[in-house]
Amino acid sequence: MPTIATVPARYSHTARALHWAMALGLLGLVAAGAWMVDLPFSPQRLKLYNWHKWAGIVMLGLLLARLLWRLTHRPPTPLPMPAAQAALAHAVHALLYLLMLAIPLMGWAYSSAAGFPVVLFGLWPLPDWVGKDPALAEALKPWHGRLAWALVALVALHVLGALKHHFWNRDGLLTRMAWSFRR
Repeated sequence: MPTIATVPARYSHTARALHWAMALGLLGLVAAGAWMVDLPFSPQRLKLYNWHKWAGIVMLGLLLARLLWRLTHRPPTPLPMPAAQAALAHAVHALLYLLMLAIPLMGWAYSSAAGFPVVLFGLWPLPDWVGKDPALAEALKPWHGRLAWALVALVALHVLGALKHHFWNRDGLLTRMAWSFRR
């Protein structure tokens, strides 16, 4: 097994920038989402909902950029690990990507069904994902939050796995995605 002193190949600067931009964005979206749902109806709540929708669309764009980057640029060679552990890591990554795609689409569908259009940055109206349908809106509403909490659980598993590799296995896994301003 390699040690931390033997740093494995790193992800590209672009891959790391997209990873950390999404990590910070998701943290902000989850925190804002958890806070805003309990606010009383007010201009502040409406403003937060609009910001949340804008940020969700931006995160969807970042996800698409990240997927495009990942499809066109090879990641570093995987670190050696047992097959079951590698399969779990791949499953967690696949579910992370799936949820990062499903959550904003679910929120957009809910917003459209509820009759609240998404107007990106208050300037560009986006097409409705579905037609206005109050019954559909009520059916979709809880799923946006449930999927978001599932994403939080998977992110926690992802972070715990990375920490386990770095500190228990001492294989330098964190250094592959660690942010730095050096290329």
